[in-house]
Amino acid sequence: MGLVTQTGTDDLKERVEKALAQFLVDQRSVLTNIDPALAVVADTIERFVLRGGKRLRPAFAYWGYRGAGGEDSDEVVAAVAALELIQASALIHDDVMDASDTRRGEPSVHRRFELIHTSSGWTGDAKAFGTSAALLLGDFCLAWSDELLRRSGIDVAALMRARPVFDLMRTEVIAGQYLDVHAQATADSSLARASTIARYKSAKYTVERPLLLGAALADARPPLPAGYSDYGLPLGEAFQLRDDILGVFGDPSQTGKPAGDDLREGKRTYLIASALAAADERTAEVLREGLGNPDLDAAGVMVLRDIIVRTGALARTEARIADLTKASLRALDSVELANGAAEMLTALAHAATDRAL
Repeated sequence: MGLVTQTGTDDLKERVEKALAQFLVDQRSVLTNIDPALAVVADTIERFVLRGGKRLRPAFAYWGYRGAGGEDSDEVVAAVAALELIQASALIHDDVMDASDTRRGEPSVHRRFELIHTSSGWTGDAKAFGTSAALLLGDFCLAWSDELLRRSGIDVAALMRARPVFDLMRTEVIAGQYLDVHAQATADSSLARASTIARYKSAKYTVERPLLLGAALADARPPLPAGYSDYGLPLGEAFQLRDDILGVFGDPSQTGKPAGDDLREGKRTYLIASALAAADERTAEVLREGLGNPDLDAAGVMVLRDIIVRTGALARTEARIADLTKASLRALDSVELANGAAEMLTALAHAATDRAL
C-alpha cells in the first residue's frame, strides 16, 4: 500500500509532484537559456526529483499545517513541496560522500555524469567530473528549495513565519551530514555520537521541522508547536533507525541500493554502535575490520550481519523503534488537532517506521 493511500489523502502526493514538475519546467528554461549544455543538468534533476520518493516530508508539513487549523490551498502544497528539493540535495551529496554507485536502482548522479564524460570522450578525469557535477546539482536543488518556497504564492506574513524554521532545518541537515563523515573519519562508534548524527542528519528534518514549518505557515499558537516536537522528534529518530536497519538488511529491490551498502560505507549508526558495545573484543575487531571496506563481498556482508544479530543489536534497535514510535503516538494523543490531522499523522507514523526489509 502506498503512502498516499495510507494517509487517506489520495491526491496530496500527486499535488506535491505537480508543483515540483511545474517549478522544474521553469528552471529548465532558465538553465537552457544560459547554455544548451545545461539541458542534461535539467534532465537529471527532473528525473531524480520526480521519479521515486515517498514525499514524507511534505506530508508531515501539510498535516502539521492542517492540524493547526490551516485551510487547504495549492499555494501551501507548493510551499511544502520545497522540502523535496532539500531532500534531493541531501541525497545527491550523500551519494558523493559515500561513493555510492546507485540510488533508487539507478546510477547515482555522480556516476551518471562520470558515464556521460566517458561515453562522450571528453578530456580530463571522468570521476572528478562526475563528482564536481553532482556537487553542483545538489547545490542547485538546495538553492531552488528556497526559491520554490518564496514563489509558492503563500502570503508574505506566512512566508516570514516559515523562514526561520526552513533556514534552521537546512543548517541542521548539513551539520548532520558533516558529523556523519566526521564520525567515519574518526571511527567514533559511540551510541551518543550515533544518536546525535541520526537526530540532525535525518530525524529533525524528516518529521519535526516539517511539522513546525506547517505550524508556522498556519500561525499556530502554543502549546501546539511543542506538541509537534514531542511527536516529531522520537518519530524522526525511529524513522532513521529503520533506515539504518534497511541499509544493512534491506532487500535491494526495495531499497534501490546494494545489499549491505551501509557496511561498505562505514556508517557509524546506532545499529553498529549497539553491536560494538555488546561484542567481545575479537568479534568487535571483525566488525571494525569489515566496516568501511568498499570491497566487502556478499560473504563478508553475511558475516557482519550475523554479528549484528548475535550481539542482539538488531533486536535492540527494533525495540527502540517500537518504543520511540509509541512515545510519538502518545504525544500526538495529548494535542488537539483540526481537520482530521491526528488520524493522518498516526498513519504517517506507521508509514515512516513499518517499512519492510
